Amino acid sequence: MQTLRASDYGLSIALLSPAIVEVIDTLTKAGYEAYIVGGSVRDLLLGLHPKDFDAVTNATPSQIRETFGRRCRIIGRRFELAHVFIGRDMIEVATFRAPPRQAQTSASGMVLRDNAWGTIQQDYARRDFSINTLYYQPHKNKLLDFCHALDDIKNKKLRLLGDPVQRFEEDPVRMLRVLRFAAKLNFKIDQPILNILIPDMTVLLREVSPHRLYDESQKMFSAGHLTELLPLLIKHHIWSQLFADVPQQVTPFIERAAVNTDQRIKQGKSINPAFFYAVLMWEAYLKRLQLLKDKGLPDVEARTQAGMDALRRQALRTAIPRYSENFIREVWEMQPRLIEPRTRQIPALATHARFRAAYDFLYLREQSGDTGTQGMGQWWHDYQELSTDDKERAIQKYNRQLIRDKRKRVAEGHGVEDTVTDSADDTDEVILSVPDQASTRPAARRRASKNAEVARAIDNSLDHAVIASGKTVQNANHPITRRRRKPREQFQVEMGRKK
Repeated sequence: MQTLRASDYGLSIALLSPAIVEVIDTLTKAGYEAYIVGGSVRDLLLGLHPKDFDAVTNATPSQIRETFGRRCRIIGRRFELAHVFIGRDMIEVATFRAPPRQAQTSASGMVLRDNAWGTIQQDYARRDFSINTLYYQPHKNKLLDFCHALDDIKNKKLRLLGDPVQRFEEDPVRMLRVLRFAAKLNFKIDQPILNILIPDMTVLLREVSPHRLYDESQKMFSAGHLTELLPLLIKHHIWSQLFADVPQQVTPFIERAAVNTDQRIKQGKSINPAFFYAVLMWEAYLKRLQLLKDKGLPDVEARTQAGMDALRRQALRTAIPRYSENFIREVWEMQPRLIEPRTRQIPALATHARFRAAYDFLYLREQSGDTGTQGMGQWWHDYQELSTDDKERAIQKYNRQLIRDKRKRVAEGHGVEDTVTDSADDTDEVILSVPDQASTRPAARRRASKNAEVARAIDNSLDHAVIASGKTVQNANHPITRRRRKPREQFQVEMGRKK
């Protein structure tokens, strides 16, 4: 073990969040040892800004709760931890751990329960990678290096502590972590690790809770290095263990979405990990949708069922929360509405709660070469930049194009999807006549029949329309004259009442 001056390596209290400083101070004043540990120390040494800080102490979880009171919450069964809340920040505090007992592992060697407390010397040996074994005490300006972690950071090397097979068997999620660190830090993976990243080893991920794997997938999606990470997941046989029915390659659509996600994170914008799940499972959804349509299911029902089926299969690998599932399905189901919107529905679609996500999805599809978008990704992109008046003109132009396209199809003898559309002046409705009424859908025939009945009723009412003087109304198209009126003599009306 090396005890070093932290300031000699660029570490200082000024680089820490007030929350982690308060946690370390409170534990120290209560008589316990307390250090900042793990990835936050590593990132500070690399000149990066840590997203969060973790602490480690010789206090047990119950003692931590006694120290912080209501601000502390104990979580976890397999790894019991304390979450301490300081204002809006949450600091994860762990207790020094001793080596696990054999009775607490599964048949494959995975640790099932790990709540044996120990010393700091035992704790560092329990950690996975050497670069995560640095312990920093800010007030004492002390940095503890137990296994030449500083040398590995300098050489940009990812090295596991102990036997790689045993460490992966203890916790298969470490296989995800090694690839995530390699992509994030641009570190070289130690050869003994690469030698065992084979299908027989990666299949151990199936023993991990789907809920935990979903949490790990969120970390992968939100790390800002998806573009570098995805090829590593495929190359080292982990991709197929995480995602069901997903292409075993980075398709243009997935690549475009990964680049876009990384760019948003670098710009400080928020992301929704569920959006990338929608991208990954898009092809599986389309295949299931086509299968259901071939079986004769109506379009709306087929889309709903296909979404549920695709998500149900993915839930066997990663347990996507219900609210995220709803988000994914809504993004999928809005695609046809954005590609072929009804004219009057365009303003409402643009204010829909899921419009932005569905539009981003559509636009990424179009940018990746998907011709099924019919160019509507660019149309919606331009529409959002217009003023209110320009939006109305854009809608009118779009509607006129729809009418021309439908008339062209009718002239070519292909029929139309729907005989009713909005008019170009955005006031009345234009009914396109079709030579062969049998070629239209039943709903269209019923609307045409109903319109004919209304027209006959209006004609009959106009034949009998009179005003009080008994003269025939000259303007037959005036709305008032469209109602059937019963002729009455003046003597039959007195003070607004009929006699």
